[in-house]
Amino acid sequence: MIPARTKRYVLQGLDCAACAAKIEEAVARETGWQEAGVNFATGSIYLPPELVPAVQEILDRIEPGVRLIDPEPASGGAAAGQSPGGLAAAAVDAANGALPGAEEHVRAGAGPHRHGHDEAALDGRRLLRLLGAAALAGAGVVFRTFLSRTPYSLAEYAVFLAAYWLAGSRVLAAAARTVRRGAVFDENFLMTVATLGAILIGELPEAVSVMLFYSAGEALQDMAVSRSRRSIRELLDIRPDRAYVRRAGRIVAADPAEVAVGEEIVVRPGEKIPLDGEVIEGRSRVDTSALTGEPVPRRVAPGDPVLAGMVNAGGLLAVRVTRPFAESSVARILELVEHAGARKAKTERFITTFSRYYTPAVVLAALSLALLPPLLVPGAEASQWIYRALVLLVISCPCALVLSIPVGYFGGIGGASRQGILVKGANFLDALAELDTVVVDKTGTLTEGTFKVRRIEALDGFSESDVLEYAAHAESFSNHPIAASILEAYGKLVDGRRVGEYEEIPGHGVIARVDQKTVAAGNDRLLHREGIPHECGLAEGTVVYVAVDGKLAGRILIADEIKPDAREAVESLKRLGVRRIVMLSGDSEPAARQVAALLGIDEVYAGLLPEEKVERLEALARERKNAKGKIAFVGDGINDAPALVRADVGIAMGALGSDASVEAADVVIMDDMPSKVARAVAVAKRTRAIVWQNIAIALGVKAVFIVLGAWGAASLWEAVFADVGVSLVAVANAARALRAPKPAAREN
Repeated sequence: MIPARTKRYVLQGLDCAACAAKIEEAVARETGWQEAGVNFATGSIYLPPELVPAVQEILDRIEPGVRLIDPEPASGGAAAGQSPGGLAAAAVDAANGALPGAEEHVRAGAGPHRHGHDEAALDGRRLLRLLGAAALAGAGVVFRTFLSRTPYSLAEYAVFLAAYWLAGSRVLAAAARTVRRGAVFDENFLMTVATLGAILIGELPEAVSVMLFYSAGEALQDMAVSRSRRSIRELLDIRPDRAYVRRAGRIVAADPAEVAVGEEIVVRPGEKIPLDGEVIEGRSRVDTSALTGEPVPRRVAPGDPVLAGMVNAGGLLAVRVTRPFAESSVARILELVEHAGARKAKTERFITTFSRYYTPAVVLAALSLALLPPLLVPGAEASQWIYRALVLLVISCPCALVLSIPVGYFGGIGGASRQGILVKGANFLDALAELDTVVVDKTGTLTEGTFKVRRIEALDGFSESDVLEYAAHAESFSNHPIAASILEAYGKLVDGRRVGEYEEIPGHGVIARVDQKTVAAGNDRLLHREGIPHECGLAEGTVVYVAVDGKLAGRILIADEIKPDAREAVESLKRLGVRRIVMLSGDSEPAARQVAALLGIDEVYAGLLPEEKVERLEALARERKNAKGKIAFVGDGINDAPALVRADVGIAMGALGSDASVEAADVVIMDDMPSKVARAVAVAKRTRAIVWQNIAIALGVKAVFIVLGAWGAASLWEAVFADVGVSLVAVANAARALRAPKPAAREN
């Protein structure tokens, strides 16, 4: 999770991927905050609040016009209401549309809407300037012969330079700021040099056309990036706007952040549940798709937990809040997904480093192209080679190259979250795409984790009821699922006065004094530990041995149900190229092998303690030390946290609401479906393919135009078309990552 002292800030005015990389580097270097990952896809950065003034100073120096905006609004007061407490009265108000605050939006939504209007106004002014420039440039081309006949061609220069200023004033101002801070490999500076060079060699129409086309292309690119950001925000728009709270016998509308733990809220049909809580009145169905990706609603009744972001699809509900909004499921999900962009994949870091060297190299090549041929080649015209050099300058602009990566990765992260899969960073998407080995815990991951007593075998004069009674009393203080299944099968109230000394031995079982007799209830290891002679039996499931005063009294067979999609998960992983699937279990060897055989898993290690699972995982990692692929561990609980941390990719199953699992894992499956692991791998592979497509397009187009420009076969405006076109193609291609990938084809 993100350190508590950090906060998300919006970088208003950030419309350039290369600029985002510069900001990230400068903030990390000058403030020492090494986690200053700028997420260009969302235009945001996570910072400790105390660093905001220093970071704004850095922005003012290197990217004037970019502002740090706190997206969290000031707390607003609750709207007054008049409805008495109770669901019946609330239902009347709801039917009449009289719930207070229904017409007035809480202040959480005001800021973004204002920002959207400001952006629209700026876009309008920008469009007018471009239209004016296009009109002047068109007039200049049509009447160029007439204009050039004026003294010293003053009218021609006046018309074209006016068009040039209207089209490129933003670019020229940005270039001037670039020069002041000593950075000369900025795309604005390179475009300014290229067009001013064209003006100096008398190519006025082309200089204006290039600047006009570049500015129009930048405007289109900004619109495309903004649209992509809106798509991502809408995809993750599960944050509730308001909560209706019962206070002093009335129902008032409040910002969810203002509602305290223990307060009661009312959720009408069709509304998002604003906070995590427990249903206290009403029955309904809730749509969990925003959190888990699953379309089938589930029923809730008094006593059932509900989570922020779920949608009430049926009746009216009253809910008691159990967590503040900042710690609610929806807030944690949004924070994890948005912060994931700060964890860069190797591909992102490589392309950023590559562009840092690529741009100076192309600029140096352009300078050499302008100077050397006229000096070394007899008859070479300086203007011709300078023009070719200017084409290379345009090609060297790094923005299209840098833009092609982060939008793709964030699209993948956003698309995965829509399916109930939280990926904590682009680096983990890359690791998922490279999976070679998947290690899976059995109980709770591949199986339901809900044990049922299937059979009891009594021995040596004990009856089945004796065996179950002794086991139930011995297990009465344990919260293990196996203990719960035994107590459920016993079906009677346990008399705690009959139970004396009690000891729970992790990975073995329990020992207790019941009716002054020593009762041991546990697995085969417990009997070996206590030196109790026994024979194995009931091999088709989990076996609990019950011994009384050192004598084996009987065995209890407990079976767990395999999850419906577990076999599909294994088959899909194999189709996606995962070579090795290994199951680890603390269960008995026969029970573990039975499950593995049903699911098609060939490699099984059973009877493992939690620490032994980590040791086995490390042994598997050593075995494949020289392999190129990654190893993942899939687990479902706190006991699996060490293994989740140790693997290249830790995947937590069914971790919605589980702090420990969310903290330890790199990927969080929000529900209990193991098939989502395969879906996460499919999303990762698709995202990586899109990213590499963007890289290939960007580098390929630039390589072609470098050759064409040096050869003299490409003009300035064609080079600009290629550069801006690549950016637009990259954004459009990256948008595909938001959509769910098709399942891997089943082999015949």
